[in-house]
Amino acid sequence: MTRLHLSLFDQDLLDGKRGKAMQFAMETIVNAANIDRAESLIDISFAHIDSCFYAGRAHLDFVLYMLEHKASLSVPSWTNNGLIALNDFSLRDPLASTEMDEARQLMEAYVRLGCKPVWTCAPYQLPGRPKLGDHIVGSESNAVSFYNSVIGARTNKYGDFLDVCGALTGRVPFVGLHRSELRRASVVFNVEGIPLTIRENDIFYHLLGHFIGKQSDKNVPVIIGLPEITNEDDLKAISAAGSSSGSVPLFHAVGITPEAETLSEACQNETVNTVIEVSIDDLQNARKELSQNSGGFLRGVALGTPHFSYTEFERLVILLNGRAIDSGIIFYLTTSRHVYQQAREQGWIDSLESAGIKIITDTCTYFSPAVNGLSGLIMTNAAKWAYYAPGMLSVQVVLGSLSECVESAVTGEVALDSWELS
Repeated sequence: MTRLHLSLFDQDLLDGKRGKAMQFAMETIVNAANIDRAESLIDISFAHIDSCFYAGRAHLDFVLYMLEHKASLSVPSWTNNGLIALNDFSLRDPLASTEMDEARQLMEAYVRLGCKPVWTCAPYQLPGRPKLGDHIVGSESNAVSFYNSVIGARTNKYGDFLDVCGALTGRVPFVGLHRSELRRASVVFNVEGIPLTIRENDIFYHLLGHFIGKQSDKNVPVIIGLPEITNEDDLKAISAAGSSSGSVPLFHAVGITPEAETLSEACQNETVNTVIEVSIDDLQNARKELSQNSGGFLRGVALGTPHFSYTEFERLVILLNGRAIDSGIIFYLTTSRHVYQQAREQGWIDSLESAGIKIITDTCTYFSPAVNGLSGLIMTNAAKWAYYAPGMLSVQVVLGSLSECVESAVTGEVALDSWELS
């Protein structure tokens, strides 16, 4: 086994000189380091905590133990979304009252621990986010990919409890994507053969991310041919879709992302032998995989996975253009508290709610128990929602662009215009 070098601070924590909770946290970090054969630990400057999402009593017991034994955070730590919306306990099945109550206790406990209560799966949309080269703890899969890929911060995918231990100690193993040489791209995805009109459609990025996730196989992918107008919403879509279908924690996009000004830079001047020419058929197949059914009675629309951004709100208002949602459609949109407030200041929240859209903060809609009314045929613009929801809820999914989702919600039936599904 590789010998792990510890600093005096690390050893003090490990020896229990700063309390039982901090000792437990450092023991966990050291165990993880030994499993990964790390030679050293490194400092982090930020953490995004997923352990605040309730997945059983063990989550609550863990943080209560930490609080009881005087644990304290070493770095600024923000919360991922929770199982519930703290301002509306009625959203989910009331029969799951015990689960909902413990989820509330869990979220409140992380606030007592010292976490910043942002309750979002898209923390990179908030001010004060990490910067290029920062070593951090990321936990939620799409955020891990976005932080690594789009911002150029450095994080591995830290599982529940390990994320908290990293935030408490301020230390993580110096392995994986914290190391420059392991961020080298080793498979190329070329989308230059896709017509520009398709590459500029928002659904393209969701489908591309899904395809890349399934084809990358533990390699770091690099994309050639994304349009110059590619924005953070588009890159968010690739991050979420790729991390769902294939657990891709890092991708590069030539001329777009910070570690890929050129293909040579993304590949660290090494030759890449695997080049995948992405075709329209590949995108069509991705859409078929994510759309179980485009026919039948449309029950609802679900947007905001990951959480809706300010610019997505702006585009939604323009697309809706003052129209109302069909009375037979349930329309849910999830976002962060920060973006919600930004949208409210623009008057968008009132107009969207008047149109029949229910806007939710703190949580997401594909979790079980289901948000009230989400069953049957549901339309979404998010590959991540389409990938996960059928395994958690009694739903069939049709994936569409944001424009298609809006038109379907207004007319009350599925309206597709970007690509045929058959």
